[in-house]
Amino acid sequence: MAILQPGRNCWRVARASRAAVLIDGAAYFAAFREAARKAQRSILIAGWDVDSRTDLAPEGAHDGLPRRLGEFLDALVARRRGLHAYVLGWDFAMLYALDREFLPVYSFGWRTHRRLHYHLDDRHPPGGSHHQKIAVVDDALAFVGGIDFAIGRWDTPEHAPEAPLRRDADDKPCPPFHDVQMMVDGDAAAAVAEVVRARWRSATGRAARGHSRQDAPWPEAVAPEFEDVDVGIARTSPAYEGEPEVREVRQLYLDGIAAARRSVYLENQYFTSPAVCEAIEARLGEPEPPECVLVSRKACDGWLEQETMEVLRARRLQRLERADPRGRFRAYYPEQAGLGDECIKLHSKLMIVDDRLLRVGSANLNNRSFGVDTECDLAIEASDERHARAIAALRDRLIAEHLGRRPEDVARGGTPIDAIEALRGGSRTLEPFDVSRQPESALPEPELLDPEKPIDAERLAEELLPPRERPRAARRLFVLAVLLACLAALAAAWRWGPLALLLRPEAIAALAAAAQGSALAPLAVLGAYVAASLVALPITVLILATAFVFGPVESFLYALAGSTLGAAAGFWAGRAMGRGAVRRLAGARINTLSRLLARRGIVAMLTVRMLPVAPFTLVNLVAGASHLRARDFVLGTVFGMAPGIAAIVFFSDRLAAAVFDPTPANLAWFGAAAVLVVSAAVALHRWLARRTARA
Repeated sequence: MAILQPGRNCWRVARASRAAVLIDGAAYFAAFREAARKAQRSILIAGWDVDSRTDLAPEGAHDGLPRRLGEFLDALVARRRGLHAYVLGWDFAMLYALDREFLPVYSFGWRTHRRLHYHLDDRHPPGGSHHQKIAVVDDALAFVGGIDFAIGRWDTPEHAPEAPLRRDADDKPCPPFHDVQMMVDGDAAAAVAEVVRARWRSATGRAARGHSRQDAPWPEAVAPEFEDVDVGIARTSPAYEGEPEVREVRQLYLDGIAAARRSVYLENQYFTSPAVCEAIEARLGEPEPPECVLVSRKACDGWLEQETMEVLRARRLQRLERADPRGRFRAYYPEQAGLGDECIKLHSKLMIVDDRLLRVGSANLNNRSFGVDTECDLAIEASDERHARAIAALRDRLIAEHLGRRPEDVARGGTPIDAIEALRGGSRTLEPFDVSRQPESALPEPELLDPEKPIDAERLAEELLPPRERPRAARRLFVLAVLLACLAALAAAWRWGPLALLLRPEAIAALAAAAQGSALAPLAVLGAYVAASLVALPITVLILATAFVFGPVESFLYALAGSTLGAAAGFWAGRAMGRGAVRRLAGARINTLSRLLARRGIVAMLTVRMLPVAPFTLVNLVAGASHLRARDFVLGTVFGMAPGIAAIVFFSDRLAAAVFDPTPANLAWFGAAAVLVVSAAVALHRWLARRTARA
């Protein structure tokens, strides 16, 4: 029976006359650049991170066009009449501010051609993100996989420790980066274009122009690995504002593992999904189980991922080791001599089942990719011997890359595990994960940061409320509902009504500038933050306006004090509503978790401030209705928001100074701001570790 089944584990199966897998960013960027140069009507890009500064040709451009993505797209639409480019990125959370381009709407929208359309996608439930990585040219050629057009993604399969072309936007070296992208043409490409167009319409309310052409702009430098092949398209999309839930990605992983006869080969950035772990465990318990090889990254980025995703991965690997008496499951990470403290950042999301099924996409092996984030994967199921040979050759090529060997050496080595064990051990190798130690986390429940369902108000209350406090009357529920409705109405008036004019940065900046010389300026600025917090206005807008009006130190203090005062106002409003009312909304399933959060109140608030868990105002109200101490709430808010505020304030201030007065002193201040933010993050991490150890 076929694995790909539309309506169950994929949205559609469409024919491609050609398909190929591009390994690592250098191959993908070159292929996209060549195809985009031939675009006639439309270029569609959707990504988790889309950075206009991304260098598409570090080795040099020989086509007379700019190397950087934003300038490249701008030049394309300017020179070809009728060509439109649509760029959709995720409206990222403050947690990622230091890693993202500052003011991308300026780089992509305000200073580019009118036919280069840019939008940040914020139509997600709390905690969700736009995670697809797709590019489509003329609805005729599509690229789908794990590679964003972002800084640090470009690399070659050598992943050399010293690579002079692997640089960031400031010409600083980047660590090695491994990923894969699939390229398809024909009806399959047109179907992928539908996915992007649907997301664009959902995010913007407008349609993206374009039409499909018969002659796909296939890059001449890429030889197709598959011809006349059916391609399945699997998606994840959470239920949101009337849009139905889609969970094809999850089901395709489970069906692929269940269909394996000889082997499953997985490459993935994460491995935290209980569902996938249980599916592999079930196969390992069979009399003749298939081999399963997982290749993942050695270490996660940042202390928060290390305390959550690494810990959860270790727990899953320990469970599978106990369930694997025959040694049919192996988990490795790629290692390269000479990297020092760095590691190869494996970012791919790939699965190969026997010589039968190949899937490449954006979905990680974690809960978020199965139900919270928007994802898109492509899958090819072999229908003849040619396709089977191509799938097997790709698996050998990937394993060979990780081992620093030739694909034919891997092919001669027997099964994937046999080949890896026989060939590993050189300067470029695959090392097994050490799962002997019991993983621990500074966070009480790291599973909460990898949800499979969107985190709504009820879920947030469930995480913060105490085990006691029965409601005394339905009247408090009614008061809560009325108050929330009023807040929603005010927010709507600010967002869509005539009051929206006051939200424009220039209007806010003008008001602030007018009050700057007044003795009432501090009260006016702080009052604006409190009002914005209570009516659910975006605090980031006020922080930006503050940074452009006041000096760096003054604006940082204003922004941090104003945000804290606004949070405190919401906290006490929630406390005035009463614990019982919010407790009633959450139900009685929270006793153990609530006690854990009570003992680690500051850590809990740090988590919800630094992660895109829920809107700022909602967090304040629910936290106030809980039994969190006011001191923990305030300290968690201050320490959780300070790094992001510092990044926005200091970077915007120094950027403005560098642009309008690029003196050595201003450039030095810009560097000092970066050092300050990094130092603060390191100090915060150490402080949390000490506090957790004492607890």
